[in-house]
Amino acid sequence: MPKKNKNEIFEEDLGVITKEKIEVKKPDMYAVVLINDDYTPMEFVIYVLQTIFKKNYEEAKKIMLLVHNEGKGICGIFSLDIAETKANQVIEFSRINQHPLECKVQKQ
Repeated sequence: MPKKNKNEIFEEDLGVITKEKIEVKKPDMYAVVLINDDYTPMEFVIYVLQTIFKKNYEEAKKIMLLVHNEGKGICGIFSLDIAETKANQVIEFSRINQHPLECKVQKQ
């Protein structure tokens, strides 16, 4: 009798091996959102966007202005573990530099 792979089914009466189709679900995506405050300097926000989110200066400035004018802005969209890691990096880096910048993770 042939060896069975865990994804194969042996149909004895037909003598045929078939493979089960396994559906792979894409992971849910999460937005990392910066929240405006009245204390964190705009230059610091741009620096955070460039270093943690790898944005170029123009992209970082655009997001910073969105945060400043709208109250919040999306820095990027990632899988949950990456989004949480980046949000925690923003908060930790902000606290080290004595800024109250907040960062949240929101499901898309």
